[in-house]
Amino acid sequence: MDGNGRWAKRRHLPRAIGHQRGVEAVRRLVREVGAMGLDCLTLYAFSSENWKRPEDEIDHLMGLLRKFIISDLPEFIANDVRLKIVGDYKALAPDIVAMLEDALAQTAKGSRILAVALNYGSHQEIARAAALAAQEGEVTEASIARHLYTADLPPLDLLIRTSGEVRLSNFLLWQAAYAEMIFTDVLWPDYTPAHLNEALAQFAERERRYGGR
Repeated sequence: MDGNGRWAKRRHLPRAIGHQRGVEAVRRLVREVGAMGLDCLTLYAFSSENWKRPEDEIDHLMGLLRKFIISDLPEFIANDVRLKIVGDYKALAPDIVAMLEDALAQTAKGSRILAVALNYGSHQEIARAAALAAQEGEVTEASIARHLYTADLPPLDLLIRTSGEVRLSNFLLWQAAYAEMIFTDVLWPDYTPAHLNEALAQFAERERRYGGR
């Protein structure tokens, strides 16, 4: 979900406003995914590399996360959405960890999944999964896959990156092996359900061969 800062800069606004508009874009999208027939939507919210950002920006992002959990949890429950956290979220502030774990418990029976990547980095995820697999015995593709944060999620079908960036930036590298990818110039605060519908239409036209003919 890239482009919050650039969105704000183009409008001569503080980056904080861009992040707030980014949260609004998340809310718009989450409300529509059920009607689109999606069983699982994963959003990359905060990477393990984002700790390099200025402290005041990190504080603002964590404040937005707190507000998002409080304001949207009742809506998740009402709409049968199960929250899933991808990443080492327990390294976040204790009050955020407690709020997340409460949200996970309250939404555990939801039939549709909203997975949010928090303090996530794919290199770290794969290394962690391999170490856990080694503790059990032989390290294989299957044993690593069992220990990924996404082990209980459906396979990744489509990966979308906004704002004109054309790289994966340490996101779901293992899972994206055979995923279709779409890169768009749209900045995240401007991304709408219509853009996602367009991406899904493009996805539907692609032929997935998984290495075969």
